[in-house]
Amino acid sequence: MTAPTIIAVAGASGSGKTTWISQELERKSPAACVYICPGLGEVSVDLALIGYCYPKVKVLSESQIPLVQMLPEDTVIFLEIGFHLNLNIPFLSSFPCHRVAVVPPDLQQSEWHDWALELVPGNAIATPNMANPPQVWCTSLTGQVFDAPSLDEILIEITGGAYGNVHRLKGIFELPDGRAFFVDFVQGSKGIAYRELPIPLWLEGRPDRPSGIEVIGWQLELQAIAQAILDSCLSAAAIDYYQEQYKTLNQEEEPIT
Repeated sequence: MTAPTIIAVAGASGSGKTTWISQELERKSPAACVYICPGLGEVSVDLALIGYCYPKVKVLSESQIPLVQMLPEDTVIFLEIGFHLNLNIPFLSSFPCHRVAVVPPDLQQSEWHDWALELVPGNAIATPNMANPPQVWCTSLTGQVFDAPSLDEILIEITGGAYGNVHRLKGIFELPDGRAFFVDFVQGSKGIAYRELPIPLWLEGRPDRPSGIEVIGWQLELQAIAQAILDSCLSAAAIDYYQEQYKTLNQEEEPIT
């Protein structure tokens, strides 16, 4: 008799945990895989990202973890453990578990080294000093649509230190042309990375699919960050206007058959 197998993945913020899991999902049968990322309640950029990029993967929120007991026996569960969580999660002792740590290449010793059965070289980031752990702030942005130039300006300001020392920022943002983008920044990397998500265009009112933002850092001015993000959102009237324009444009671009 077999049982669901857990691949628990831990490491520093920005080390590349989600990237490594994505690479593993590419190699495996997504229909037999589950992704869980606890620690942020029902708001998780990574949950939405995996769900969008791998629609056959079952994503479970923190409150849905008990459902693991009902999964088929040959299921592979990827459990991403944030840097701010205790590595000794009792849940891990219930199933066969393989522990993977994604660590910066230059990091020779850490709690992740002691915990892991497998070490994977990750991004060459400066590991946060866990004696002075950073803040973690996240919020849902579902239903919000952003003016792209304004959003870009705000993200540059936030990652540039205008509202505190930001170590990591990632988010999913909707644009008025119906596309959604994953935004990723790690302190020390080359700027902000933008990636269009492989999901249908949304051109009928406010999107009701998940989007959100997660910011990790020190001395964060959270109220100011939240207000800056909201200032780059479009009004309902502006969303309707732009969507009508893009719908007309899309019709004009359809090839004649």
